[in-house]
Amino acid sequence: MTPQELRDRLTAFAVACIALCGELGHHPQGRRIADQLSDSATSTAANYRAACRARSRREFLAKLGIALEEADETVGWLDIVVRSKIAGEERTAELRREANEVLAILAKSRSTALRNEQKRRNDLDPR
Repeated sequence: MTPQELRDRLTAFAVACIALCGELGHHPQGRRIADQLSDSATSTAANYRAACRARSRREFLAKLGIALEEADETVGWLDIVVRSKIAGEERTAELRREANEVLAILAKSRSTALRNEQKRRNDLDPR
């Protein structure tokens, strides 16, 4: 997957979460959860975009780390939505699947970037 494809996928995921959040707002307990879910899903997309525009390897790793944290938070909020019965399994199944895939992709990307950075540092070390 190219960075542009992942940016597009994260944006589509954020938009899908926003749609669910619109439905959650009709439930008395759902408004606060909807706000949190919307924030984490859109932040995942925004921070990945920022990572792609990073001015240094360090900045890339930092922004990618934030995107990963926000993706994990999104998975958590979707789990709370289902467990609290604010929305059912059938309504959230596709979003939960995508959230877990996004989380895995970002985790692997960060792991690879960290490994590459360590390799680069080792290559520069003359010892």
